[in-house]
Amino acid sequence: MRATLLILAAGMGNRYGGLKQLDEAGPNGETIMDYSVFDAKRAGFQKIVFVIREDFAAEFEKKILSKYQNQIDVEYVFQNISDVPEGCSFDTNRKKPWGTGHAVMVAQKAINTPFAVINADDFYGYDAFCVTFEYLQKIQQSHGKYSMAGYIINNTLSDSGFVSRGVCQIDENNMLTNITERTKIEKINNLILYIDNDGNTVKIPDNSIVSMNFWGFTPDYFDYSKKIFANFLHENADNNDAEFYIPSVVNNLINNRQAEVKVLETTAKWFGITYPQDKIQTVSNIKQLIENGEYPQKIL
Repeated sequence: MRATLLILAAGMGNRYGGLKQLDEAGPNGETIMDYSVFDAKRAGFQKIVFVIREDFAAEFEKKILSKYQNQIDVEYVFQNISDVPEGCSFDTNRKKPWGTGHAVMVAQKAINTPFAVINADDFYGYDAFCVTFEYLQKIQQSHGKYSMAGYIINNTLSDSGFVSRGVCQIDENNMLTNITERTKIEKINNLILYIDNDGNTVKIPDNSIVSMNFWGFTPDYFDYSKKIFANFLHENADNNDAEFYIPSVVNNLINNRQAEVKVLETTAKWFGITYPQDKIQTVSNIKQLIENGEYPQKIL
């Protein structure tokens, strides 16, 4: 059965200071996205869809798309602020993208199979693609049966500054019951801390499971998210900083008993680039994986 990988590559990389999606991380100039495509292909995914910004389409086609066209079915779509559900309006002065929830929604035109969603600038590890693909095969004809690859928070932090993570609550059956986006998470004196909306510093247990935006959905998710996004636009008509995130859609569906989300256990280790200083560690990690025989010297 077919499955698609959706890669969210429209982010600006503000903290990083550039288009980190195109940054070289492997020994032959490979990007992190190259490793994700390599892992997805060998796990069983048959198609890759990218969500990108229209203003770097030419550079994307030259540096990224051309590498994959003879290897796997590949397509891209644009995330435009004006792409909203019929009948919805918004402040045309808005400049900021709508967020990850909107990025997934605009990909509906390119996807008609169960699909996984990942960030372009995160290295998720081969096993995460395997367990997600396997789960997608199980729920091919289902509705509202989704998945999320869970990572231990202590393995997802940056030594260079704070990060944002979706902190998960999970029941005894490994089903997600709630996900809360926490910003300004940092490890200080061996404690994982975040700053809440009131400015208070709060501790997070070291073994907490977090979402790194590796989701598994069936196509019915698009229609659900479109309705929730319409409500979001109505409630945030005057807030040009508001963003529509995947976790808000997932929480809404769980709370309304319209969907369930299985948290998948994976042996994969996550790493990524949030700050420029993180690149050195990322390059070193990939080099070590190659030396361990987990990846070939050349993947393209």
